[in-house]
Amino acid sequence: MTRRGSIDGPAVGRGLFDDQPRPLGAAPRAMGDPGSGARRPPLAERMRPQSLDEVVGQDALLGEQGFLRRAITADRLPSLVFWGPPGSGKTTLARIIARATSSHFLPFSAVTSGILEIKKVMAEAERIRRVGAVLLFVDEIHRFNRAQQDAFLPYLERGDVVLVGATTENPSFELNGALLSRCRVVVLEPLSPADLITVLERALGDVERGLGGTGAEVEPQALSAIAGLASGDARRALGLLELVFEDAAGAAIDAAAVERAAQRKILVYDKAGEEHFNLISALHKSLRESDPDAALYWLLRMLEAGEDPGYLARRMVRFASEDIGLADPQALPLTLAAWQAHERLGSPEGDLALVQAAVYLALAPKSLAVYEAEKAARAAIHDRPAEPVPPEIRNTPTRLMKDLGYGRGYRYAPKTEAGVGGLECLPEAVRDLRFYRPGEHGFEAELKQRLQAITVLREQARGG
Repeated sequence: MTRRGSIDGPAVGRGLFDDQPRPLGAAPRAMGDPGSGARRPPLAERMRPQSLDEVVGQDALLGEQGFLRRAITADRLPSLVFWGPPGSGKTTLARIIARATSSHFLPFSAVTSGILEIKKVMAEAERIRRVGAVLLFVDEIHRFNRAQQDAFLPYLERGDVVLVGATTENPSFELNGALLSRCRVVVLEPLSPADLITVLERALGDVERGLGGTGAEVEPQALSAIAGLASGDARRALGLLELVFEDAAGAAIDAAAVERAAQRKILVYDKAGEEHFNLISALHKSLRESDPDAALYWLLRMLEAGEDPGYLARRMVRFASEDIGLADPQALPLTLAAWQAHERLGSPEGDLALVQAAVYLALAPKSLAVYEAEKAARAAIHDRPAEPVPPEIRNTPTRLMKDLGYGRGYRYAPKTEAGVGGLECLPEAVRDLRFYRPGEHGFEAELKQRLQAITVLREQARGG
């Protein structure tokens, strides 16, 4: 498809894709043009994908059957909001859409614009609409307040523009409901370490735009270190690679060179290998040993090395049930709350919630009673006959079922004086088994006394 034109809004004093301000309405200056006297653009800008086939990651959206690829290919793009972390490809996709669609392209930034500028650029969009479709790209759209966002609504309702917004913030919290209802939210995920290494290798091999042809040697460990430090951000990864190249001055580049350039210690860590399992084992065993200092050390060591915080939160949630259980019933909800807090805050702010959970888990009383009860019950299900539900506790919704003896002899426990009805709730094949055996620590010590008292009451009720 052929793009009809890229028209810059008359009210925008800085081009969205330019480094320097330009006169209103002036054509953008080509970055790196020798006649302009400008230095060569940064590596991240030079390596920015020019087509969908060059984009790394976001396979669910951009794969052969991905929604976004199909919409762009068919030139039937709805209004969109790209939501994703820095370096995930929001602006890159906007540029690709501008090249691939037949719409006139109006770039617009929420950082430097107010309500008057919005009205001016929308008036320009309305004028252009008479000769063709208009695609308005709004960078950092979450920076607009409610009144500014409302200014877009009439033009969206009339179909004067297709709006493509970009934001790093949750649209549910930052965008008006009326505006959000007229847009499809497209979630862009941070790039995986493997994706980042692909981006870096592409830059190293590209002679025209990248660092190819320099003859410098780059060890695989160096690329892994850069990918770990970039935290899913392709722009950051390419910027660090360029910095390392400048710092190395032609020498071979290894993990130590990355560490010197980044001024950060590179922790040796393989998320899928032995070191990963060694460290998570160390965290688990420190929690079991009730050693908060060791638990914090291993937790933060993994976070600093780039481990997925969600993985650590999941492991601690499991620990709260498996190793603590009912010895401290607050361990599970507190750990779940820490996980949720980190999802909302992100790193580094949300790391403190995980630290809080780790300290609590380390100091909580420990019990395997719930874990052992689960194993025992599963073993009984697999090893013993699957007998039917005892008639006394079967469901009795019809007269026929009652006539067949369903529910006969059932006593409603809360209405009895002892609070128990004395019913046999297990089938005969497993009636002799006891799955849950409370421990002696924490809240389970109280549960043990409670269970012993209830056992006596149930036996008395049966005898009566």
